[in-house]
Amino acid sequence: MKLDDLLSAMTPEIYQRLVQAVELGKWQDGVPLTPEQKEYSLQAVMLWQAKHNHDPEHMTIGTDGQIAIKSKQELKALFQSEMVAKLKPQSED
Repeated sequence: MKLDDLLSAMTPEIYQRLVQAVELGKWQDGVPLTPEQKEYSLQAVMLWQAKHNHDPEHMTIGTDGQIAIKSKQELKALFQSEMVAKLKPQSED
């Protein structure tokens, strides 16, 4: 199977499973990845991102083939906009 055929056959669900497996070091059923499986899975994730990741998140690969690295200021702004609630500590009176 050629690389383009493999990437075309990879669905977003398969991509997510591979991402999770690489992040956790084990498959969904709990079986650990071998070093070879981890290497190939990570390569597949990176290739899929390079082809389909039009809006790359921090430390992912965009369609231009470059790793997206956001500054600390950009990440703070992103997390502030996603904040659900801001808790204010109560004073001890």
